Amino acid sequence: MLGESHDLFHEFPEYRDRIAELKAADLRFAKLFDEYHAINDEVERIELQVETPSDFYTESLKKQRLHLKDEIYTILRGLVRKQAIV
Repeated sequence: MLGESHDLFHEFPEYRDRIAELKAADLRFAKLFDEYHAINDEVERIELQVETPSDFYTESLKKQRLHLKDEIYTILRGLVRKQAIV
């Protein structure tokens, strides 16, 4: 949605500290984080009409962003759950 922030710190405010920790300590997570934000930046440019690709391409980007967000959330939840058990 136009004007709505989709960066991970806004998407998962309750995991703000965990995101920062994982980004610094886990290469896989850092790669997912960077990939998510690169796609998110491109979607935002499209929504602001800085770029005007096809609707198919835009929807493809949004699906990729959602898939990455799901992967990241799974990692965040798994680590939080593991930590609570210990």
